[in-house]
Amino acid sequence: MKSHQSTRRGFIKRSSAAAAASGFVPYIAWNRKGFANDTKNDRPVIGCIGVGSMGSGDARGHSGFGDIVAVCDVDSRHAERAKNDKNIGKGKADAYGDYRRVLERKDIDVVSVVTPDHWHVKIAIEALQAGKHVFCQKPLTLTLEENQLIRNACKKYDKQVFQVGTQQRSDGGKFLRAVNMVQKGLLGDIQKVTVGINGSPTGGPFPAVDPPKELDWNFWLGQAPLVQYRERRCHYEFRWWYEYSGGKFTDWGAHHVDIATWALQQDKEGLGPVEIDGTDAYHPVEFKNGYPTVDDRYNTSHNFAVKCKFASGVEMVVDSRSDNGVLFEGTKGKIFVNRGKITGKPIDENWDKDVFGPDVLAELYKGKPHEGHKNNFFRCIREGGQPVSDVFSHVQAMNTCHLTAIAARLNRVVKWDPKAEKIVGDDEAAAFFARTPRKGFEIPRV
Repeated sequence: MKSHQSTRRGFIKRSSAAAAASGFVPYIAWNRKGFANDTKNDRPVIGCIGVGSMGSGDARGHSGFGDIVAVCDVDSRHAERAKNDKNIGKGKADAYGDYRRVLERKDIDVVSVVTPDHWHVKIAIEALQAGKHVFCQKPLTLTLEENQLIRNACKKYDKQVFQVGTQQRSDGGKFLRAVNMVQKGLLGDIQKVTVGINGSPTGGPFPAVDPPKELDWNFWLGQAPLVQYRERRCHYEFRWWYEYSGGKFTDWGAHHVDIATWALQQDKEGLGPVEIDGTDAYHPVEFKNGYPTVDDRYNTSHNFAVKCKFASGVEMVVDSRSDNGVLFEGTKGKIFVNRGKITGKPIDENWDKDVFGPDVLAELYKGKPHEGHKNNFFRCIREGGQPVSDVFSHVQAMNTCHLTAIAARLNRVVKWDPKAEKIVGDDEAAAFFARTPRKGFEIPRV
């Protein structure tokens, strides 16, 4: 039988290799175990809920840190493929069509939730209730109310670690550098931020057809209204329908609005925009009272420039017409950052040479060493503490994302009270705060 130290070294070696393959230099020296189950080989036991394209990618990343014993998807083709993937289920994992079978297993320490957006919060809260650590993909929520529900759950179940899959928060050379430069005041007072997120695609009409026999369409719909199956409503394409997502407002907004919110230090409860102007927003189908009038084509906004004003006077424009990325404009200088580059005079002249380095990265990482996104998640499970992409800061960005979508859908200015977390002076807009789920798919309230 192998010693604890030899299995530990093997775990570190495998984890390091996985992180290196992702482009990150790992820093693994964890202090203690933090699993619900003290597994004899010192590796967490993982269940993966949602194993389509993104879900399978995340599962392969998790496999460097633990053992995947269960995969789940309402499309049995996805579940079987993941089960037999040599880097996921390895032919040994159990495959399920109902996520509750994963959550009820006492041997599972960690769950990865990579479902369509309208399922995230329900599954995540039930996972917390079941005592699991949770990695959930972005955007975490479908509505403003769901922001509060998941935040409340994380406050109650504070012994479990919850990491959101906004991996830009782990990009030290670009996004973290930009956040630090803004927070240190090197650009002067920030006057304007332009968040370029592109527009949603247009398409349709799409025919109604019978769902594939391998897909449980009713269960896929979950809390959303029962409608006929159209191929372009399902799997990756769900994000272009307001019934299940928020289009680019939440798809890319969950990344870039998050970076902007973090840099502006508006990521704490009670902060956020006070006015959201959606008058310059257009949709590919006709809307009435904020709802699409047809159900056979993509309906999320494809062309928009939504202006968000903060009490400080800073304006954030969430824009489909600018380059994808975040442009910060201050009284002393400006920088642009996206996944491919960080540019601007302050970068060319290294204005941050004396205020950016390992200590700063650790500070942004909440006291943890800077490393890969999943490394950070599993480190927090072992050591305690909040991961770099925690629920509490994420929902602050998602408040702005959902508000931009609401203002765009109604094509008007919406007022938001960030302390009370409610839309004020507009009953029609306020009605978008929450949705009534289909019976049997209610979200737990804790």
